[in-house]
Amino acid sequence: MASEKQKQHAQPGKEHVMESTPQFSSSDYQPSNKLRGKVALITGGDSGIGRAVGYCFALEGATVAFTYVKGQEEKDAHDTLQMLKEVKTSDAKEPIAIPTDLGFDENCKRVVDEVVNAFGRIDVLINNAAEQYESSSVEEIDEPRLERVFRTNIFSYFFLTRHALKHMKEGSSIINTTSVNAYKGNASLLDYTATKGAIVAFTRGLALQLADKGIRVNGVAPGPIWTPLIPASFNEEKIKNFGSEVPMKRAGQPIEVAPSYVFLACNHCSSYFTGQVLHPNGGAVVNA
Repeated sequence: MASEKQKQHAQPGKEHVMESTPQFSSSDYQPSNKLRGKVALITGGDSGIGRAVGYCFALEGATVAFTYVKGQEEKDAHDTLQMLKEVKTSDAKEPIAIPTDLGFDENCKRVVDEVVNAFGRIDVLINNAAEQYESSSVEEIDEPRLERVFRTNIFSYFFLTRHALKHMKEGSSIINTTSVNAYKGNASLLDYTATKGAIVAFTRGLALQLADKGIRVNGVAPGPIWTPLIPASFNEEKIKNFGSEVPMKRAGQPIEVAPSYVFLACNHCSSYFTGQVLHPNGGAVVNA
């Protein structure tokens, strides 16, 4: 990862231009039909953690739909779509990729409608899309930026969930991507960290709200994971040392996080889990 070539100068980050490509797959991963027959919608599924989750879900038998940023992530989305087609099981339907800006309610409704029109329902919703920007002071975070980050990182979770719930039934699952930063704080990612804290609270409250309906709501709080978000957010020195602060002394790979989502989506693996957050973070101890 220690290269100036890793630095990107705009968000969303692009996986296909990264010098050290994130690992979204592994020959060690052994599927066992955990999600056979399920329909999953994954936001931010074109790259990073979302791509790895889509890969594992497809191997486990799910039909996968994912979103990406319209006009900016076409190459990554195309590559992910082709990968999903190659690894999907024979009884799963063809995956679809949906371009959109998830920060607005009408766009989220359109995404849900497109998935339901294609597949009839949604069994697993993965709220995963995010963006982040560094700042040295709260005074640097103006209203447009604050609104932009909150729209992507938490507004979209509310919007997608409220529309998807109309097409989910008992046994369905919602999994929200939060972050280790929600638990330990991050001085240079203040607005991002605030949204991730909101996601933890959203997960816990929604789990209570939906428990009587038999719909489980959980979260995953990754630590330092090597995704396109990193070179698109940090300077060369931080990229070079990314992940060195955790006990395992390295950044994690998306494929090391994705099985957490498989576990939470699989009813016979996690039927007694709701309102909980898993912590694939390289050994950082948090108050869960």
